[in-house]
Amino acid sequence: MSLRAVGLITEYNPFHTGHAYHARQARELSGAEVVVAVMSGHYVQRGEPALVDKWRRAEMALRHGVDVVIELPFPLACNSAPLFARGGVEILNAFAPALDSLCFGSEQGELEPLQALARNWQERPSDKADASHLRQGKTFPQARGESVSASTIADQPNTILGVSYLRVLDDLNSTIQPFTIQRQGHGYHDAGLDGGGFASATAIRQQMMQGNSIAGLVPGVAETMLNDAQQSGMIVDEGRWFAMLAQACLTLEEQDTSYLAPPGWAERMLHAAVNARSYQELVDAIKARHLTRTRVQRILCHLLSGVDDALIDQLAQWGTPYLTLLGATTRGEAFLSQTRKMMDRPVLGNLSRVSVRLRQFYAGQPEKLALAQRLVAIEDRMTRLYTLLLPGWQGGARQWNYYQDALRIS
Repeated sequence: MSLRAVGLITEYNPFHTGHAYHARQARELSGAEVVVAVMSGHYVQRGEPALVDKWRRAEMALRHGVDVVIELPFPLACNSAPLFARGGVEILNAFAPALDSLCFGSEQGELEPLQALARNWQERPSDKADASHLRQGKTFPQARGESVSASTIADQPNTILGVSYLRVLDDLNSTIQPFTIQRQGHGYHDAGLDGGGFASATAIRQQMMQGNSIAGLVPGVAETMLNDAQQSGMIVDEGRWFAMLAQACLTLEEQDTSYLAPPGWAERMLHAAVNARSYQELVDAIKARHLTRTRVQRILCHLLSGVDDALIDQLAQWGTPYLTLLGATTRGEAFLSQTRKMMDRPVLGNLSRVSVRLRQFYAGQPEKLALAQRLVAIEDRMTRLYTLLLPGWQGGARQWNYYQDALRIS
């Protein structure tokens, strides 16, 4: 009997009760036997390191309703909604037709308004309307939303992502059917805790940073794992992140460029780092009206990455050249066995034999091989840097991706 799967695109930073609800609803509404999540790795879309490492976050998901966790590569995970969505949907599409549905959360929980907004977005004639709204002092998402539609939903984070998912599905001519469920509790950036048991990931991170209890905000196993990570110093230290970014800014030359940064911004970042005393001060000093705070955070993160426009263009054109499996349940492993032979790219559990695997798979395709090798180098670099942000790191060699196997959860 063939297993059917439903796909999720996630960050789990950290995994909480709302995420468990999402996984349950996706399985129930789709009728699928398997839940496949594409998840950001050690850095998330907002341009910051994840609270805890990607394997811990994957295990939390696998213990609470997800069957397969595949990593969304760093260059696409730490990027705008359209590219984040393209990376996630394209990976899920690699499992089609066995994976035949995509479930995402939205503020309204209705698909038709999002489909209409996706059509309007696609038909936009120019960016002139955006500029008009920016001059009125609005943020970029607000300006984009108001230039596309008078609807109040256009600048909501989950709406922007949902519309992006729909556009990518259409662009890929995918057979995957989308559906949406209404987001429960607090909004994406809301720090409140009175959301009927569904606090946002932002609120949970703040609670942990302040040393407060997260009981009831995350499922049982996830709570234990997060508390253990905090006690053992395996939660990211923001002071270390600031020091790493400040050092990168202070060594910039005027001609240096960073992916996503406007031309000539090296001097602006250097001057900001001279006076900033914290990560928040650094971001505030660099921020400008036409750039969101999140965009500035991504610019800073990419100072460390080596990502450029050429790499992003190749990933958008060809897709992710390999899939990194972070973990699977027994049922998830059965699904992977069922689909592995039809995959158009290798699935890797770690990078220990990556050179051989990639050369074998992409024999006669030098451009795709070069893309895969470059992506491996970037992922390795960013993970090594991530280990420097963990005060309790005792893992020895910092090339974590090379020896950490994919998780097997029964």
